[in-house]
Amino acid sequence: MIVFRDGEILLIKEKEDGLWSLPGGWADIGESPAEATAREVREESGYRMRAVKLASLYNRDRQVPVPIPYHFYKLNFLCEILPNEEPEPWVDAAGVGVFGEVNLPSLYLTRVIPPLISCFFEHHRNPNLPTDFD
Repeated sequence: MIVFRDGEILLIKEKEDGLWSLPGGWADIGESPAEATAREVREESGYRMRAVKLASLYNRDRQVPVPIPYHFYKLNFLCEILPNEEPEPWVDAAGVGVFGEVNLPSLYLTRVIPPLISCFFEHHRNPNLPTDFD
């Protein structure tokens, strides 16, 4: 899930190792991709938002080279924080922050890599770009 605030990307700090990644997670049974996106961003960052555009759909293994024991596709939606929204104080993450493209923190590389972050900044700057996919 790709959320921008004041031109910077929202990242969450993972509890397990203190590294940063995009908010994300699994869809619940019967949940639409947009509903799962809104729920996961709220659970992990405290922000209520809405999915605006599907920026990319990738085979996870082709984009993130760190192997994991299962296979899935990653749907990355550009999201918009709802107007006048302040984050709720409870979150599932160890921290929440916004970062510019040139001052990214240490990323959790099994979930996201710097070239993908750059791609998402490009989608934010140019919202009419078509959806990326592999």
